[in-house]
Amino acid sequence: MERFSSIAPGVRVHAGEDALRLLPREVERLGAQRAFVVCGNSVATRTPLLARIRDLLGERYAGAYASLGKDAPLEDVEEAVQQACACQADLLIAIGAGSVLKGARVIAMALGEGGNLAALATQYPENGAPVSPRLRRPKPPIINVLTAATSAQNRAGAALRRSNGGPRLEFFDPKTRPAAIFWDEQALASAPPSLALSTGLGVFWRALMNIGAVQQANPLVQASRLHAYTLSRSALPRMTDPQDAQARLDMCAAALLQNRDEDDGGRPFDAHWVARSVYALGAALFNAVPHLDQGSTHVVLTVPAIHHFAELCPDAVRQMGQALGVTAVDAANPDCVIEALQGLMRELGVPDRLGGVSGASREQALASSLFNFNADRSRQLSQHQERLSAILREST
Repeated sequence: MERFSSIAPGVRVHAGEDALRLLPREVERLGAQRAFVVCGNSVATRTPLLARIRDLLGERYAGAYASLGKDAPLEDVEEAVQQACACQADLLIAIGAGSVLKGARVIAMALGEGGNLAALATQYPENGAPVSPRLRRPKPPIINVLTAATSAQNRAGAALRRSNGGPRLEFFDPKTRPAAIFWDEQALASAPPSLALSTGLGVFWRALMNIGAVQQANPLVQASRLHAYTLSRSALPRMTDPQDAQARLDMCAAALLQNRDEDDGGRPFDAHWVARSVYALGAALFNAVPHLDQGSTHVVLTVPAIHHFAELCPDAVRQMGQALGVTAVDAANPDCVIEALQGLMRELGVPDRLGGVSGASREQALASSLFNFNADRSRQLSQHQERLSAILREST
């Protein structure tokens, strides 16, 4: 019998039409009196969500930081921390997708721990494994209101972008998992089609990577991986239709299953060499080239990653190929798997290369990719720098 552990933290999920009507009840349940909202400029100025939540909270609304930037820049989070402190916030409400949700987690860490954010981040000794500091103090609870699907919705880790493009600052504290998550139909419909497709691509990419390791996973992880792939693959071509509320909700459900995957003992970020290399390079590219979006970047990087890493993980490539509709015989050929993935990219209008990436940015991304805890806990990626460099050249 296989040995594994499953740890399922409690979270309340409210989904569907007017789900946000239950927000006051959740705030009251948590005993909060001063709720501080975190969102980006688009949510604050182009949707009614901030005003809607302010009205729902009434006297419990303490203020908002409404300009958190893409990929959670360090400077934005530091400013948000100052404002939340000034408001004496005892609850954080994050409205948005990945950047805002992970930014709110770091804000909660800073409010609980105090001090310099860099000191709270994962440390990388020159000759040794990464060290994640133990952040033991209580943190204010968090409620996540999603505007787009993201596997950041129910996690304890976060990463902030540095303005100089250097390695991301990585953080982890299980006390920053959300107390409640909202998949409100109106909130999800507020995302423009381009954002919905980009975030959906990100969820689908992770589902495809996890399918590459589904046979090796424990039974609980297998269930999450199989259904996350089914949901995300079906919803993906419908993400650009703002009237298809079910597609956007299904993609949120697929992303939550990816969180459960990890809770049930999966290792989705380092499932195999293709996933590890793309995740590390993708995170480094977002940091170095802010105009890139996560979903397209991951998918574009995957084509050359399969080409250069297939020999190290043939079973993973075969399983991904079969999920993409390649026959069992052809799935053993990486070129057939690549062709199937490129066909899907063309259907979705995803380019085969990432534009606006300079040679200097590629060098910076290559260096930063070697400092990614989730993808490289044992510091092995440095042994494959030639492969990583080739992936960057062939995708940019």
